[in-house]
Amino acid sequence: MKPIKFSKEETKAIVGEIQDYFRQELDQSIGSIPAEMLMLFFVDKMGAYFYNRGLYDAQGLLKEKIDDLTDSIFALEQPTKHLR
Repeated sequence: MKPIKFSKEETKAIVGEIQDYFRQELDQSIGSIPAEMLMLFFVDKMGAYFYNRGLYDAQGLLKEKIDDLTDSIFALEQPTKHLR
């Protein structure tokens, strides 16, 4: 798997979210460098779990859509004497 990379803008937004979380939930402040280090830790150690969950969700959605499409196509079938 390719490493998960974020743009500078995405990194800045994530770091801001981490800082907000520390401030609001833990009543502590965290600098941007420690927040970015924490982000990189989560990306490195847990990113694959989140990435895989997204893939599983996408596969499930595709399966549902393909099943719907199969049903729609089957509904178009004309009656014949040929049995499936």
